[in-house]
Amino acid sequence: MKKYYLMLLPLILFVAACEKLEQEPESTANKSAVFGSENGLKLYSNSFYQMLPRHNNGPTTLDAMSDYLAVKSVPTFIQENAFAPSNSSGWTWGDLRNINYFIQNNNDPDVPAEVRQHYMGLARFFRAYFYFEKVKRFGDVPWIGKPLDVTDPALYNARDPRTLVMDSVLADINYACANIRSPLDATRSTITRDVAFGFKSRIALFEGTFRKYHTQLNLQSTAAAWLNEAASSAKVLMDKKTYSINTAGGPGNSYRLVFTSPQPLANEVLLASTADLALNALHDANWWWTSGTYGAKASFTRTFINTYLNIDGTPFTNNPAYPTMLFKDEVKNRDLRLKQTIRSGDYKRINGGVQIAAPPLFSYTFTGYQPIKWTLDDMLYDTRDLNINSVALMRYAEILLNYAEAKAELNTLTDAEWATTVGTLRARGGITGGLSTKPTFVDPYLVANYFPGISDATILEVRRDRGIELSLEGLRFSDILRWKRGPLMSMEWNGFYVPALNTPMDLNEDGVRDVLFFSGTRPAAIAGVTFVDVSPKIGNAINSQQLKNGTSGELIWMNEISRKWNDKQYFYPIPQTDLLRNPKLGQNPGW
Repeated sequence: MKKYYLMLLPLILFVAACEKLEQEPESTANKSAVFGSENGLKLYSNSFYQMLPRHNNGPTTLDAMSDYLAVKSVPTFIQENAFAPSNSSGWTWGDLRNINYFIQNNNDPDVPAEVRQHYMGLARFFRAYFYFEKVKRFGDVPWIGKPLDVTDPALYNARDPRTLVMDSVLADINYACANIRSPLDATRSTITRDVAFGFKSRIALFEGTFRKYHTQLNLQSTAAAWLNEAASSAKVLMDKKTYSINTAGGPGNSYRLVFTSPQPLANEVLLASTADLALNALHDANWWWTSGTYGAKASFTRTFINTYLNIDGTPFTNNPAYPTMLFKDEVKNRDLRLKQTIRSGDYKRINGGVQIAAPPLFSYTFTGYQPIKWTLDDMLYDTRDLNINSVALMRYAEILLNYAEAKAELNTLTDAEWATTVGTLRARGGITGGLSTKPTFVDPYLVANYFPGISDATILEVRRDRGIELSLEGLRFSDILRWKRGPLMSMEWNGFYVPALNTPMDLNEDGVRDVLFFSGTRPAAIAGVTFVDVSPKIGNAINSQQLKNGTSGELIWMNEISRKWNDKQYFYPIPQTDLLRNPKLGQNPGW
């Protein structure tokens, strides 16, 4: 998408600064110069792409607010009594003005109808994208289908019902699916018809499950229709057989290659944000994930890591010894996606052209489960924005999971469909069992820790794989919202098991001691060993890093800061200033 990030619209100098509904855009360009040719329509539509996540504000960091990552500071939104309408944001409308202006004026008969319909499809794709994000954040929002004049009384209307807005979103994305000309783009950097179908499956799955589980909306009777839309749009892409799950690199590397490749892997990636060294269009994933100060120092929790299956397809937590299993042992014989997601085992980095062992480094992790999914192994990328790997925004793996989940929620997923969706993803991870038939075993660990209201084994296992396969891709918080599992956000941030204090641990079994945990007086230095203070207090302050049982047990991070979820948090509050400007908007319940 670098072309579009760098390309400004010289003919259009309005709209971008108009963030509030009542602001008036001004144009200094002649409309016919913009809307009277295909080139003009193309230039204008390029401006829409700036709405998409980019390298440094996209999937590589969005999961910093999720249930499965411990970070260096608790997000205000999930701290008890810490967030209010005065903190809220996101009630911005400049992008919608830009889109609606295009839709209203894309009617020049000198441009062939097919061309106009294609670009109208792009505009309506982005309007669907815009409104989907608004509904996820705020719930009911005003539906505005045209650019409004500053004197238009509609500027101060109340919000429209969710049903009206989402029906309009569905109409827009259906139009995009029917009218965008190009089925795919070799660079994977533009919106194509395939991307529209993929995005439709994402929208419809969210809406269908949200309506099913948020019973207070009284929309359960409409959930199945949305779930069918999700399944049918995903099936369009599955039936084309254009895409597949990447297996190049073998089971031990094929998954991670999707995230470290400079160019998007075209067999699996539908849409990506690409880097370009020549244009200095790079990103900072290494810096964010391998810095103790710049990034969030985000680390997976042990509760989530426990959900990775054994290589034979059985739950890891079936082993009664798992609670006290050491890190070096618990990462063995597991779904191979685990070793491609966190530092473990024989993971190595490159320093000055030389491979070096790279166990979890407690300068950069709180829990010991240190992510590597988005980072490049060469340490030269660790400083500032130097990453050259492409960032996938939509993958075929998500399409398969969308299909599997929608069908599972409808109770219509067959064994054959399980095999071609979740079974295929697990096979890439080297898993050998349970690939061809739907699960029948209800994993008590998943029920107890994640989904206490779910007794359907297939739904549970689809959710397990969605969490694992799509981890760190910016979708987790949305999943928690639609499943109505907000309480997961208040889960304990726990790390690996430490058997004793003052005992150096070799985390990767290379014969080199890596880390030692102590309480009270710091022991004498040991060459190459990182010392971690887990004292209950350091001075007069509570120490955020402790062991669960004091002298042994799981690592615990930031237990002293209260995290509490209330039902009101399924929607953000309308920002205070916007509500004062238009009281008809009303505030979301509880805020």
